[in-house]
Amino acid sequence: MTGQATARAGAARGEVVLVLAVGLMLALLILPVPARFLDVLLAGNITLSLLVLFTVLATAAPREFTSFPSLLLFLTLFRLGLNVASTRLILLKGNAGQVIDAFGNFVVGGNLVVGIIVFSILLIVQFVVITKGAGRISEVAARFTLDGLPGKQMAIDADLSAGVIDGEQARARRAELMRESEFYGAMDGASKFVRGDAVAGLVITVVNLLGGGIIGLMRGLSLAEAAHTYSILSVGDGLVAQVPALVVSISGALLVTKSSADASLPAEFGRQLFSRARTFLLVAAAALVLGLMPGLPPLPFLLLAFSIFVLGRLARRREAEASKAPPPPPPARKSEADEIADILQVDRLLVEVGYRLVGLVQGGPGGGLLERIAALRRRFAAELGLVLPPIRVRDSASLDARGYRILIGAEQVADGTLSPGCVLAMPPAEHAEAIQGVLTRDPTFGLPAYWVREELRAEAEAKGYTVVEASAVLATHLSETLRQHAHEILSRDDTQGRIDQLKKSAPALVEEVLGGQLHLGDVHRVLKNLLRENLAIRNLGVVFEALADHAPRVKDPDVLTEFVRERLARTISAAAVDSRGTLVAVTLDPALEQHLADLAADPHQLGHTLRRVAELVRQAARQVLAQGRSPVVVVRPSLRRVLALPLLEDRPRIPVLSYNEIAGVRNIEPVSVVRLPEMAEEVIA
Repeated sequence: MTGQATARAGAARGEVVLVLAVGLMLALLILPVPARFLDVLLAGNITLSLLVLFTVLATAAPREFTSFPSLLLFLTLFRLGLNVASTRLILLKGNAGQVIDAFGNFVVGGNLVVGIIVFSILLIVQFVVITKGAGRISEVAARFTLDGLPGKQMAIDADLSAGVIDGEQARARRAELMRESEFYGAMDGASKFVRGDAVAGLVITVVNLLGGGIIGLMRGLSLAEAAHTYSILSVGDGLVAQVPALVVSISGALLVTKSSADASLPAEFGRQLFSRARTFLLVAAAALVLGLMPGLPPLPFLLLAFSIFVLGRLARRREAEASKAPPPPPPARKSEADEIADILQVDRLLVEVGYRLVGLVQGGPGGGLLERIAALRRRFAAELGLVLPPIRVRDSASLDARGYRILIGAEQVADGTLSPGCVLAMPPAEHAEAIQGVLTRDPTFGLPAYWVREELRAEAEAKGYTVVEASAVLATHLSETLRQHAHEILSRDDTQGRIDQLKKSAPALVEEVLGGQLHLGDVHRVLKNLLRENLAIRNLGVVFEALADHAPRVKDPDVLTEFVRERLARTISAAAVDSRGTLVAVTLDPALEQHLADLAADPHQLGHTLRRVAELVRQAARQVLAQGRSPVVVVRPSLRRVLALPLLEDRPRIPVLSYNEIAGVRNIEPVSVVRLPEMAEEVIA
């Protein structure tokens, strides 16, 4: 509470300071200002501009200084207010304080012509070179940032779906994107203020020159005296205004030209410009040659050559020390028994990659594979209640250089190919605008996509493509593969670990189920059945309550699973409805349901008929999926499991629910009724 109160008090003080600052700017436009107070304000203007410049130099990324556009506007208004106040003093009293007098007499030597030339050069540099270039960069950056915003948001959604980030991180990234787009848009507008400020400075100086000359002549001064008194002050006033304006313009240009590297400019310069000894030595040799050329002064070039040579020697010494760093100690040699044990050890989950994909394991633009795997394990625990065992990643010489494969218990369950140095761009529609890339298919869902070079990423995002890093593609494929095979991953030891956790909070419930009713293997089988159909086992207490109610008279784990599903009806229904709360249902004709129930005594005939019915269900589901909707098959409870079995391997998976599992669904929309052709003919007849 104390920290929040302090923050609120600080915000209140900041608001007061801002209101006073704005009031001061307005007062400068209206009220006369004493010369001594004007000196203080001019000195403060110069100091503030230097503060802004040094802050920009120390800033690692533009997003760290998002208040710069607003600050630029305030500084511009403050500078214009100072121009008005100084103009009033120059024309009324012929004295605008020591700061302007110093700039007019000391900086340009009291020479009107020199002052005008220096002022014009500063104005041209600011207006033509810095302000125009920075404005163009801001405009282009704003356009590309806004054009790439949808693609970046879709990339965040892809990372969220792959489990690389959680919901809080996704919201933070989206907020960061909005701040970035707002910053560049504001900088594009703020550059217009700087350009207008330069024009205003020129106009004010010209007006001061003409007005000062006229007022001097009206007061009986000669033309030379009027020029010395008023014109020098006018030029000094222009220089006092333009020097801070130039510093702020340079700050803005530096800010919008910063790279995406998270390092300050001095750190980037030191790393990129002054880290190569060979470059120093070549520059020293070039300076030495220039110093020995006839007609050029040798001393400056020779001093520079010697200084750069010394820096080069120091850089080479640092490189030599870095190369002489002691190598890591060799790993201790394992005994023969340990090596044989390692060979016999089978990894429960293993990802093998080709040698060209090794770089994706440790790092990448959006995080390395190991980081994504850690997020994936957290996501599985939160959503399915399944604690994944450690996922080992290793390179394999038997794979293609760009290939990978996913193994569960030493058995391959999925594979794919990536393009390192490229990103996967998925088109928004079938007739999307063409891009430069290699046509491929997304290894997870089989959708058409393109491998695009990293430097073409912004162009692909601007055309509406969803762009995903190679490591995210592998992580997504791994996530969907593990979700599909979650029931194979759950072991008896994993089940026992979950039961031990439940025993701490519900010991009587666990004792009732496992104290003689069921065995660990039975519970393990029930949990595997739930995971097979992508149902979470996180709420293990509800599962055990259902088992405790029905285990005294039912021992078959498959039948017990159906009772557990009915207890989880609300959770199952909530996952089956669409965004409008509607359950899009594909049902079986009542006569067909009765026919399947009558065939229960003939397993062979039942299996044959179920395969036909499953194919008809697939056809009906595809028609609904083509409309952009997700169907659910709803049947009587006795048929749910036998119909779900032949549909388990379909992708996308078609959920099969019983009527007892529809709980709390207010809107059920039947979209298709499945009938066997011969039964339909009998009905017509």
